[in-house]
Amino acid sequence: MLIGHVGDERYSALAGVRLEFQDARGGSWEALSRASGAVHAELPPGDYRVVIHHPGFGAKFSRVTLPAAEPYLFRLLSDGLLGYAWPKWVRAGEASEFRVHSVEPYHLELWRYGWEPEFVRSLGWHDEHAPRATMQTTPDGDYTRTGVRWNEVGYANSVHSQHVAAPARSGLYYFRASTAGGRRFAFPWVVAPAKPTHPVAVLASNLTWNAYNSFGGRSNYIHADGFPPTPTVNSRAELKRYADAGFFTWGAADYPPLSFDRPEPFNHIDFAERVTDPIEGRQACHLAPAEWRLLGWLEREEFAYDYYAESHLDDGTLDLRAYRVLILSVHPEYWTRRMYDRVKRWVFEEGGRLMYLGGNGLNCEVELRPDGSMVCHNEKLRGLSVEGLGGFESRLHIRHESEANLLGVVFTPAGAMTGAPYRVLDADHWAFAGTGLKTGDEFGELSLHRRCPGGASGHETDKRSPSSPPHAHVLARGLNPDDGGAEIVTYDTPAGGAVFSVGSINYVASLPVDGHVSRVTANVLWRFLE
Repeated sequence: MLIGHVGDERYSALAGVRLEFQDARGGSWEALSRASGAVHAELPPGDYRVVIHHPGFGAKFSRVTLPAAEPYLFRLLSDGLLGYAWPKWVRAGEASEFRVHSVEPYHLELWRYGWEPEFVRSLGWHDEHAPRATMQTTPDGDYTRTGVRWNEVGYANSVHSQHVAAPARSGLYYFRASTAGGRRFAFPWVVAPAKPTHPVAVLASNLTWNAYNSFGGRSNYIHADGFPPTPTVNSRAELKRYADAGFFTWGAADYPPLSFDRPEPFNHIDFAERVTDPIEGRQACHLAPAEWRLLGWLEREEFAYDYYAESHLDDGTLDLRAYRVLILSVHPEYWTRRMYDRVKRWVFEEGGRLMYLGGNGLNCEVELRPDGSMVCHNEKLRGLSVEGLGGFESRLHIRHESEANLLGVVFTPAGAMTGAPYRVLDADHWAFAGTGLKTGDEFGELSLHRRCPGGASGHETDKRSPSSPPHAHVLARGLNPDDGGAEIVTYDTPAGGAVFSVGSINYVASLPVDGHVSRVTANVLWRFLE
């Protein structure tokens, strides 16, 4: 009979896995997973302790009761080096636990990422007397909903505590783990100030990081509406994302939660990488490694800032009344309604100044849950055009209002996955002071973005819409194909607030290397700080 299936941390089927089923009377039955990951065995009804072993993966124990209403999903974690801080965002002085998976002794250091990565402190070597005792395991089933809960098993003694207090200085920190065998992995830690210190607040897009995190086999882009019944054998042949021309990622009525309690492999930064190095890979160009480029630029230009996670804005830790300027960057796609309404009120009623240095931002409402997970309210869509969205401009628009009401621009598919410079439309505007640019000139040719090279306007781009404030003024437009260039817009509010939006994921990747992009951004920040 079919007992269940075996899958790894990517929900890929594992063949040849040995499983030993043990009952309370000393009985033992062995099974071997098949090519599909399926486990078949003829077992009498009862409770079983299951010992699971497979070369290249951590051995573990599971418990099953047979017969079961549905096949059981056994999960194994491959040998390697991974980690994350928990909580992933704190205030200065608060503690987080570092949760590291390693099959050999590892050394851990804490670094702060500004213009140059700055060594903060060594956290020592971590090893145990028993073999592979720094190895973690993952829960069975779909733990993208519940989290991996590392350090829960085998860390009962306080001597084994793995907590570290956040430094006094706010910023983006990384734990760097390395093993004697040469493995390396770095994972981020957002440290907010104990109290507001500088007039500029910068948000880390930690909600977007989680939406794109597929560790465990599911994200808001792969199996967004839940796991299929069996692990994947061949992605291109099986997944509707690739095999069904009529499939759209968000075609379901509801979407299961995605837990923050998971490592984020896409946010790894190579130990030797510098802020002016090209951003390689598919995901790094729009997640934490790209956001680091903004922080480095701010420090190079001597703009002091306080750093927060988006979750800090949602829970009230970030008090916008204490700041003159709020900066969003790269790809802040997923926001709660409370965050959106709070920022809009701050801009329109309290004189706040918002710099949106990203693309496809605030596009989808998420709900943060008390269990450390979030639900993406994608709705049931046919596409991302206005037609595919049922006449709306975005997923946020369906549930609340178009983000163009605040940002002045909103994402459209035109120009997606391309890169291009901008063309100046109003060189007399103060944002271009000191650049030497004239109307019709191009700027933003230089970019560190390797996924969509070509310029500061790209990857995903935003434009004005019927929901944009009527007085939103266009300063420049990207030269992307299909009239898909990002629009740089700005507008003021009667309360003394202001918004500056660049409408491009690529933009920040140009900041450290393109002089014109740097000067325009500095002009706006200087003006907003007046």
